[in-house]
Amino acid sequence: MIVCVIISPGVYGQELANDQEIEVERLLKRLNKPALISIKSEDGDIIDCVPIHSQLAFDHPLLKNHTIQMRPSFTPESTSTATYTMNKRKATQAWNKNGRCPENTVAIRRIMKEDILRSKSIENFGKKTTQGILLYGANAIHEYAVMRAAPGTFFGTRFVLNVWEPYVQYDTEFSLAQTWLVSGSGSNLNSIEAGFQVYKQKYGDKQLRLFVFWTPNGYPTSRGCYNTDCPGFVQVSKNLIVGGAFKPVSQYNGTQIEVIVTIWKETGGYRSTMKLLVNDNIGGRHTNTKMGSGEFAEQGYKKASFFRNITTTDQYNRPVEPQVSTIATKVNCYNIKQGASGTSWGVNFYYGGPGGQNANCR
Repeated sequence: MIVCVIISPGVYGQELANDQEIEVERLLKRLNKPALISIKSEDGDIIDCVPIHSQLAFDHPLLKNHTIQMRPSFTPESTSTATYTMNKRKATQAWNKNGRCPENTVAIRRIMKEDILRSKSIENFGKKTTQGILLYGANAIHEYAVMRAAPGTFFGTRFVLNVWEPYVQYDTEFSLAQTWLVSGSGSNLNSIEAGFQVYKQKYGDKQLRLFVFWTPNGYPTSRGCYNTDCPGFVQVSKNLIVGGAFKPVSQYNGTQIEVIVTIWKETGGYRSTMKLLVNDNIGGRHTNTKMGSGEFAEQGYKKASFFRNITTTDQYNRPVEPQVSTIATKVNCYNIKQGASGTSWGVNFYYGGPGGQNANCR
């Protein structure tokens, strides 16, 4: 399980030559499939309701004649001690206020010209602009608070994530909380990631957004991408979009928002679900970008962010509480503390921090 802040250079507002303008328009036409209806969200996004079999995913050669499973053939078992049920007032994405997609369609965030121009190049659209896998050391631009499971054979993971919208100071930074399933290395690295991020260079704003990222062949020349930005990721929901802004979020000493995330392997690849539930170094100094709630792990419930009930799934579809270790790259900026075992929270940890707002953070 990984939460991190990444600081990296960005490129904005590129000016295009005429031939590049034409290339961008061609790309937009290829990426944005014809919609039955479109919904304008109050946060500025446009949501296209695309016939499920017409979505971009099926442009991928390996998905030709693919049969969509609207419901999983099985779901991982839950642990008997896990507390997954909360106050079930439903949390939604902002666009849901202005309409819903009809049956037999899926909700897709429309890709705009500005989204492509924020990429370092047209070819890099939807890709990660920095090295994806963990980098530690003096030259690393990533800063992490990490809980890592001991090596093993995993067929999935399940956990509850406490959702906050962290403050991000500079447009070239982002802050995220995610799970990361990875195998292999180099060009043979396979990874699937899911969580929440604030990432202006990607989305054009500093709203908290739900995301997925996948790669079948490592970083940074991946054939995979974020969300539905390239063929391959099959969307099955008409109510929830990947890449979409998420509200509400947790409040300090107030209502806590939690998300149950499940990723498991089915024949043909991994499947992920997310259930949204509500429960009553710039200028020589570290930036003020926050991780999680912006509070250190010691602050605890309703103040610091947390993951809880973390399990992996074995080959028999059984949940297993993993053996874990924790790492924080700059403990005066951000930290992580594993919680007590043997409770209804299972394997859990608190994490977060204020970054440069702490005088000892350098």
